[in-house]
Amino acid sequence: MRGILPGRPQAKLQAVTHGLWAGTQIIAYISGNALIILDRPNHVLQTTYIDEEAELEAVALDEDSGKLATCSKTHIYIYQPYGQDEGAVKWSLQGSMSLPDADDAITTLSWGLSDELLVGSASLTLFNAHATTEQIWTKQLASPVKFAQFSPDAEMIASTGTYDRLLKMWRRLTFGAGDQSFDYSYLPHPMAITGIHWRRPFHKDQTADNVLYTVCADNRVRVWVPNDHHISEGLQLWAEVDLLESIMPRAVPLAQQSRKRYAFFIDGKHFTYATERAVQQATNAEKDQVALHHLIEVANRNPEICVVLDDRGNMSAWGFENIGAKTKKTSDVFNIAHVDGLHLHFAKEPSGLLDNSQFSAFCGDKPDSVFTLLSHHFDGRLEWLESRIDYLFDPSPQSQRIQRKAIWTGHSHAIKKVNRTASGRALISRTVTDECIVWTQRHTEHGMTLHRHSTVTDSHHIHRTLLLQEGDFIVFLHYDSISLWDARGPEAVEVARCQYKLPGKPLCLLLIPETESGGRLLHVATIGSEFKGICWEIRLPRQVLDPITERKLSSIGAQTNGVYTNGYPEISLEEFSTFDLGSGEDLVFVLPVDPAGSSHVISGFLDTFARDIAISYTKSGTVTSWTARVDRELRNLDWLLTSTVDTGIPNPSLASGTSIRKAALVDADKTTLTIWNTRSAQLEHEEKFEGHGIIQDLDWSSTPDNQSILAVGFPHRVVIYAQLRYDYLNAGPSWVPVRDVRIRDITPHPIGDSVWLGSGNLVIGAGNQLFIQDEQVEVSEGLFPSLRMISHKRAEINLFTAVSRLNGPLPVYHPQLLSQCVLAEKLLLVQRILLRLYQQLKFFTEGDELDSFLGLSPEDFSEDPETQLTASRKEMHSSYADFSDDDTEPATLTVEVAANLNELLTQKQIPLLSSREQFHLADIIECVGMVEKHRRSVDRNAGRFLLFFRQHVLSDSSKSEPISWREIVWAFHSGSQDILVDLVSRHFNGKMLWQHARASGLYMWMTDINAIRAQFEVIARNEYTKTDEKNPVDCSLYYLALRKKAVLVGLWRMATWSREQGATHRLLTNNFSEERWKTAALKNAYALMGRRRFEYAAAFFLLADHLQDAVSVLNNQMGDTQLAIAVARVYEGDDGPVLQTFLKDKILPQAARDGNRWLATWAFWMINRRDNAVRCLVTPLSTLLSPPETPNFKSKSYLTDDPALVVLYKQLREKSLQTLRGATMVGMREEWDFVMHTAALYERMGCDLLALDLVKTWEFLTPPPRQVMPNRPPLSPAIPRESFLAKSTTQSSADFDFDPRKLLRRRSSLVVADLPTREHISNSLADSKGTVEEASSEDDEEEPKKAKKAEDKKKPPPTQFNEPDANSLLDAFGF
Repeated sequence: MRGILPGRPQAKLQAVTHGLWAGTQIIAYISGNALIILDRPNHVLQTTYIDEEAELEAVALDEDSGKLATCSKTHIYIYQPYGQDEGAVKWSLQGSMSLPDADDAITTLSWGLSDELLVGSASLTLFNAHATTEQIWTKQLASPVKFAQFSPDAEMIASTGTYDRLLKMWRRLTFGAGDQSFDYSYLPHPMAITGIHWRRPFHKDQTADNVLYTVCADNRVRVWVPNDHHISEGLQLWAEVDLLESIMPRAVPLAQQSRKRYAFFIDGKHFTYATERAVQQATNAEKDQVALHHLIEVANRNPEICVVLDDRGNMSAWGFENIGAKTKKTSDVFNIAHVDGLHLHFAKEPSGLLDNSQFSAFCGDKPDSVFTLLSHHFDGRLEWLESRIDYLFDPSPQSQRIQRKAIWTGHSHAIKKVNRTASGRALISRTVTDECIVWTQRHTEHGMTLHRHSTVTDSHHIHRTLLLQEGDFIVFLHYDSISLWDARGPEAVEVARCQYKLPGKPLCLLLIPETESGGRLLHVATIGSEFKGICWEIRLPRQVLDPITERKLSSIGAQTNGVYTNGYPEISLEEFSTFDLGSGEDLVFVLPVDPAGSSHVISGFLDTFARDIAISYTKSGTVTSWTARVDRELRNLDWLLTSTVDTGIPNPSLASGTSIRKAALVDADKTTLTIWNTRSAQLEHEEKFEGHGIIQDLDWSSTPDNQSILAVGFPHRVVIYAQLRYDYLNAGPSWVPVRDVRIRDITPHPIGDSVWLGSGNLVIGAGNQLFIQDEQVEVSEGLFPSLRMISHKRAEINLFTAVSRLNGPLPVYHPQLLSQCVLAEKLLLVQRILLRLYQQLKFFTEGDELDSFLGLSPEDFSEDPETQLTASRKEMHSSYADFSDDDTEPATLTVEVAANLNELLTQKQIPLLSSREQFHLADIIECVGMVEKHRRSVDRNAGRFLLFFRQHVLSDSSKSEPISWREIVWAFHSGSQDILVDLVSRHFNGKMLWQHARASGLYMWMTDINAIRAQFEVIARNEYTKTDEKNPVDCSLYYLALRKKAVLVGLWRMATWSREQGATHRLLTNNFSEERWKTAALKNAYALMGRRRFEYAAAFFLLADHLQDAVSVLNNQMGDTQLAIAVARVYEGDDGPVLQTFLKDKILPQAARDGNRWLATWAFWMINRRDNAVRCLVTPLSTLLSPPETPNFKSKSYLTDDPALVVLYKQLREKSLQTLRGATMVGMREEWDFVMHTAALYERMGCDLLALDLVKTWEFLTPPPRQVMPNRPPLSPAIPRESFLAKSTTQSSADFDFDPRKLLRRRSSLVVADLPTREHISNSLADSKGTVEEASSEDDEEEPKKAKKAEDKKKPPPTQFNEPDANSLLDAFGF
């Protein structure tokens, strides 16, 4: 934790106590109804709230037992320590008590002998607080007590009333458990007594005279010592010091000198310890200087010290030697120092009760103890000051006299809300009693702290708050008015107020972005629950930046009473305009977005690129984001809806958005968190929190490069989430908790609110306290292993640095980037990268820099594969390489090179890769080596499948999860399936069972039905032989699907060991084409279902020729969709009605519900809707089905997207005319959005180079001129509807009104497999003029003209043969 503001100390005379208990320095103070216990700056041991009380009055620590007593006006609470043996000390309530007289008001507490507690009120009462609390003595007084303190040996009590000039000295007459009795005497003073202090003995058990110091309103300190005769008079005056005369700076005229004086005492033991520390810490140079010699000289006299201060930084110190000696010498009271320049941070112009300060000094006896001064300023601060005592009393000028280590301040009541400025450099906290404090961010040598800038007291109820000009001005929204406050001074002043009327309840207060920063005019708006709003214009002084503190200060020009001399008010607030945002019937809330570290300035344009300023959410779970712009000429506010996300979460209880298009939403139960990307309307993270309490707060921040961070607040903890790169290959999370802040150890009070500072510190408000969290994140394997590689062996890392590293662009050798390159047909580039990595790693040692680009340029990612190959070859055979000794540099990544590279990876830690990613990289290298080995025999899609099949098998999930549909689709569209089947089978050592076939998706991607059946029979055999007993039940389904009942009968004949053998063998020998045996098979199937033997039941359904039922059981009851499809394909072929129906009614709706485009494109291809197989990659799936399916929650996830879809789309649209037709039915805008969205995905994955390549090289379809038909909408902006009126399934280009091959400029890539073979010639024979020609690449500019010719209505071909013109034949072939 960076710092803590533990609460505002009460302005009471006994609000702070300190002492040394069990070797630990304890400081306790009271704040509102809280007791705060600390042991050092910024370290709170415990905070305890006394819920029954409003405010506490006093606190006292017993140094013997460690007990703490605190009280309100009517009750006393005693806390005892526990856990000191475990090293984590806490205090628990031992008991509470009240005074006999209910009207009596307690003012003071003091501990005496063991467990004796003296309580001062209108009487003095002594309690024994050992186990149970009992009253042992009481005495009514003439006036209520102001001070009442036991002497260190508990023999005497000094007490005085308010405004009393007589100090009453009580002497104990009897010690012991019996009746206590005291007699008393008086010590008269000329004026009211303002302070008392008993001298502390050197050791606890030491018998020393009781010495009392009193401070009086006549500005004198008096020292009282026991009488010589020890008779009943008690104490006598020994010396006095005039405080006014102690500080008389010569440089300042008498009339201008301050008359305020403060005095505190340094007991002899603390002074001795402080001197010892100073001598130990002094350097050799300092040991020769006057200051230390002077100090040692003073210390040798064993004095008690009295320090006198004024509020201008002057100090005078006096020593008292031989206090109480029988003969007093004049030298016994001597001056130690007169110094100035002491910065004790007194309040500026405090008033009334706040104009007071108390000081107490101590120094521990440990070697690392420091001389400490606690200064309690009654304006609400307790400061911990440290000094070396030789510096403090150094007579020569000294800049380092005293240093402030901590300011303990805060609120007196529970914090309800904390708001920040857009920059995060100032914030305002508000309590349940509407007490507001403005805090500004201050950088000290210990890091970032919060400084109390201004305090606001407003009698009206505050509904919403807004901070302007880095905390110098505040806007408060009340229910019927809005007010502006000037907070440049320590007490804020109201400068303007405006009444308003708004239908419904005001929901939020928004700062509208301006087009220029630092202007004098600002605009704020509120929106009500009926979606109507009001905007106000605020005029403020121009901001000027103070160059020293970087604080923005106001320049106040020539003005009179807040008005400039030219008549314009310097500060004003007036209504600017009203607006209506539509119907708010379903509206739940509107709230400002978190500014995400951005300046509150926009361009002059109002478009979807403008930053959001507000989000609204409805009961149905629709989240909408808004932006606005001020139109000063028309005096109105223009609003624009920038995004709408239907989250499907009913009645959200909490939402929060950020100006960079992220939103978090909490469900009605307040236990489930969802994080959304509002730009793409996608779900990025979902998490349910059980047993942590409800989610009650969401706060956004962002790094300087706009990576998002989210703090999720619970009652006693805050979990900080950081966004991660998308990872589609491992379906990894896109958000991760990087920090868990728990405050229950420090305070029992639940968190009120939290907010981010611009510097990355999270400020948490709980009870009276503000906790400032460190911007450092601890790096631990448990929390997030990927941080390990970033930290370079450090235990902590800056939060912003960590999040930026977890998100920025990846190094080119990162496994995620390499995988995406393979998918994007850049296998040769991957080889080039890996070969470069191999060369670099040979000479790489730990600690070296490794170029994350490996010397490649972004252009290398956009080159043609052939160019890449020649480039890599040239690289290998450069003139330098020809003359090098080692001429064995590999040209491709063979299996041997891959093995060598992996060996290097096992020995070296690669920069910017975690250990897990390094393993992943080794997998990829091995896979690429294997693909290279088979490169000549497998096509690109097979290469993709092989690579990711290997990765899947090597991953942990391969045991439970089948391979993804993405890999199945690559293999499905491969032309080398026989080799793939062989390689997959060999991977499983030729013993492929159904679980292996499902893991590899084998029966989904094989297209040759004969090969499928042959392979299915292999599985049937393997299933039969997988156990020693060879059970025919295991293979029944497979043989019956293959319609090989006879084989199964033979197997049952041999299964003599089975109890089911006889009955089953007899049943199977019957003829199942007869109805009675079909019925028998069905009965058996239903009986088996009742016994939950679903696979065997499906086999009997097949026996009865009920394929539909078998498929249904396998899919619904067993949940094995792949087996259902495989059985249907084997039993009735790919065109069978059951399979087609199953794909249409089950698979496609499921794909639409889940948003699984890979599954959808496969299913459409299987049912011969190849146009839709292309369209579904781009168009929303639900629109391609009738009736349209409602997408489920899972389909909103970002994982339903995949940048590899764009690769498949590009590949499929060029495959045949039917797929090209599907591509033309995709709207141009739709395709543009698809490509831009994919580029954004690449960027979020850290593959910025591939995003650049995509937008640089993407080819849109070239539209032919449109023919508009009346009342017929075109199929897409690209192609008119009438172009696709050809009816036959094998359409020729003559059947179209244009040549579809002209849609792609790079026509060489178009496969015209489904055009009739002699189509060119028949066309040329048909028309020797005006035929469709193959355009060569230089004819591109003529394409529109030729397409026009192609669109002319063609004549039917003549019946007789015409001799063709030789030129036209050559034209037809493109010569």
